[in-house]
Amino acid sequence: MTTFADPSPLLGDEYETLGALLQAAAREFPDQEALVLGDRRLTYRGWHEAAMRLGAELVARGFEPGQIGLIYLDSTIEYAIAFAAVQAAGGIATGVNLRLANRYVGAIAERAKPAVVFAHVGHEVPFDEALVLRCDPGSMAAKGPGLPALVERRADDIATIIWTSGTTGLPKGAAMDHANLRAATRTSGPLAAPFGRKINSTPFAHAGFTGKIWEQIAFGMTLVINTPPWTAHKMLQLLVDEHITIGAGVPAQWAKLVELPELASADLSALQVGITATAPAPPELVERVTTALGIPLIVRYSMTECPSMTGTRPGDDAEVLFNTVGRPQRGVEIELVEEDLRPVAAGEIGRIRVRAAQVMRGYWDDPEQTALVLSEDGWLLTSDLARLRPDGNLVIAGRVSDMYIRGGYNVYPIEVERVLSDHPQVRTAAVIGRPAPVIGEIGVAFVEPADPADPPSLAELRAWVASQLADYKAPDELVIVDALPLNLVMKVDKLALRDMLATAEVIAFR
Repeated sequence: MTTFADPSPLLGDEYETLGALLQAAAREFPDQEALVLGDRRLTYRGWHEAAMRLGAELVARGFEPGQIGLIYLDSTIEYAIAFAAVQAAGGIATGVNLRLANRYVGAIAERAKPAVVFAHVGHEVPFDEALVLRCDPGSMAAKGPGLPALVERRADDIATIIWTSGTTGLPKGAAMDHANLRAATRTSGPLAAPFGRKINSTPFAHAGFTGKIWEQIAFGMTLVINTPPWTAHKMLQLLVDEHITIGAGVPAQWAKLVELPELASADLSALQVGITATAPAPPELVERVTTALGIPLIVRYSMTECPSMTGTRPGDDAEVLFNTVGRPQRGVEIELVEEDLRPVAAGEIGRIRVRAAQVMRGYWDDPEQTALVLSEDGWLLTSDLARLRPDGNLVIAGRVSDMYIRGGYNVYPIEVERVLSDHPQVRTAAVIGRPAPVIGEIGVAFVEPADPADPPSLAELRAWVASQLADYKAPDELVIVDALPLNLVMKVDKLALRDMLATAEVIAFR
């Protein structure tokens, strides 16, 4: 294994708040591009100045330190300005994905109680119009007096609230203070570099932007915005035209990118490293991307409540890169525990606990949920299951809620999904458990075939899984789908799969 030195940020830990950090960036590298959206370019000086002008407007409207500014905008330059303006005015910035259903948006608004809502001009919003501040490129670029100074805040003041994707119920708000955001930068590793150029892959309301915004500014990086709707063609065009050095994508995006015939002739000479996170990446996909692009595809394990936890590294052996989510990052402690929080035996699957300076302060206005996952000594109990290998690398085994018990045996769907995805007739697959008489629960495989005209049979898939795992892990039922449903952050939506069972054509094992 080759060892690679990690780059150092251009701006250090001496800055207490995100607003102070952006102000320093505007002073130290004013003309460096911060954000790119199509033909629009915003420098760090332009970002800071626009934030100070909008911050002055917020204060004039009566916005007070510690109040919440809710950003109901697309992933745009306006979003980034609004986020920074709330920081400049001493507030707490939180974003809501525009694709989120109104009932979820309403639940977030009820919990957040925003003092202002940023929304696009002409966009209908499910908020009291008196709270809404309309934003468009023209108004953001308008000249006007800015705040004379940043509203003073401390490192332990809440800076942002990041809402979970709501895959198991209503979204919960992970509250991060400025120190949390700063700490996440210490785990950047090879995925940040001074004046690097990075493409965004997830909505700005997601932790991929919000949890890494300090990192972007501290390294003076340029974030190139991939406008919705996402397509592989657009991603490839941006990688080439914008000379991207750090590629980012969820597994589904990388899978679609490497299927493009034009990838073979594309000039990706600037690209140095790729990252995939958010959802589990099948080993064969990591290998395929690494081979096709000629760069290491780094796999990161993180979550909304802790934006940085483990990761592989350039120079890791191929087997580690393709089959694990790497080792704990700098300053991160990982434990695997039983339900009673006792450590599991070496090599056994357990629930992940993490302790690090970037762990959230708690769920916003939700002390009961906070107490369930966050201990007094700083340990965050996740809903993820994993196994720690002797070499210190972590292998994700799925989620507590996904595991099902078939005839007394635990089955972890992610393990079965990886094997199914390796079948030559399978493009991608997802597995859920459902109740069944006598045996307790059985596995249902939803399969997107590689060739819709030639889907695999249930018998073929059962034999394939049984030959590599165990016969009780083989799926008992099969549903062939045109495409797996994805949620807002492009994870497979397993709640939607359960809903599909009521009307789907199910092939059952006899």
